[in-house]
Amino acid sequence: MSEKLDLNEIRQEITLLDQDLLALLAKRRALTLNVAKSKVQQIRPIRDQQREQALLIRLIKHGKILGLDAHYVTSVFQTIIEDSVLNQQAYLQTLANPDIQVPTVSVAFLGDKGSYSYLASHRYFSRRAEKIIESGCQRFSDILHQVESGQVDYGMLPIENTSSGSINEVYDLLQHTNLFIVGEITQPIEHCLLTSVNTSLDKIKTIYAHGQPFAQCSNFLDKQTGIRIEYCDSTADAMAQVAELQDETIAVIGSEEGGHLYQLHALEYSIANQVENHSRFILVARKAIDVAEQIPAKTAIILSTGQKSGALVECLLVLKQKGINMCKLESRPIQGRPWEEMFYIDVEANLKSFALQEAINEMTPHTNFIKVLGCYPIEHISPTSIPSSAL
Repeated sequence: MSEKLDLNEIRQEITLLDQDLLALLAKRRALTLNVAKSKVQQIRPIRDQQREQALLIRLIKHGKILGLDAHYVTSVFQTIIEDSVLNQQAYLQTLANPDIQVPTVSVAFLGDKGSYSYLASHRYFSRRAEKIIESGCQRFSDILHQVESGQVDYGMLPIENTSSGSINEVYDLLQHTNLFIVGEITQPIEHCLLTSVNTSLDKIKTIYAHGQPFAQCSNFLDKQTGIRIEYCDSTADAMAQVAELQDETIAVIGSEEGGHLYQLHALEYSIANQVENHSRFILVARKAIDVAEQIPAKTAIILSTGQKSGALVECLLVLKQKGINMCKLESRPIQGRPWEEMFYIDVEANLKSFALQEAINEMTPHTNFIKVLGCYPIEHISPTSIPSSAL
């Protein structure tokens, strides 16, 4: 007879192993910070993707010996590498900007607890501050005002989404602020249909949500019949209203993570038009920051060329000639000046680099107005590629 397995004992053993794994991960993280410290004197890039690739291939081979799937090993260690890179970047940034590193930060964002802006704020500062003082706002302009007036240290603003595109209102506001972009973060947007009570989809008659989630879930909503749309100022506001109503005919579009803060339950998962749905947020502050030379950086520039023929092309040619990659170009009308536009350009370059300084100087004669909105670390960490032969 086979030995009877005790489920509680098995679970207890798994719990102990999980605790050991956490202790090892913490030890590994501490060692990677020592790596960052060694790079302070030697100006070496944070990432060495050739070494990362060799490391992953070696781990995949060893994992196979232990009976572990190659994709599983790759997924786990790519997450570990991403965490290591971001922590090293955060450490180097504390050295580059010692006057702004404090244990407590205050940040304004759209909505209240549970909104995507709330989640992005907490994710961004999780490795940068011990405590966050939250300030939920109902409008993007309120966020900027709170930062400009000194009520809070930072403002978190969504700037674009992979499904619904650029958020024009934010671009328009950036024309008229003296704030600087000091950071970015890409937040996964995992839209669910949430309810406050147990119910079924055929009973839902009203759906609450902010305008952006409605646009991003239009395909799902088009398939529903007899449903009324209730627009709200933010996702958090929508979730709070649905939580209070306790009605089986009412649902809200939001994240499962945010919904937990309001005791909401997911009725339908992954309802966005695109499976891979992400929003990019920018962080603004009253003072610009320096970006350590070891860290990949972006610089945001706004400029207007009036109605001079070919002026924008000339500006873009300067970037090409200097070998500077432009990763974003957005145009918005200038209020009070018909047919004239303000151009927003993101480039992958450190503002302190000689190439970008030269480029800005050469672009200036082709413009009526040019301003650097900020230079900040690139937060998105692209996974290290693995040859298919290794999988």
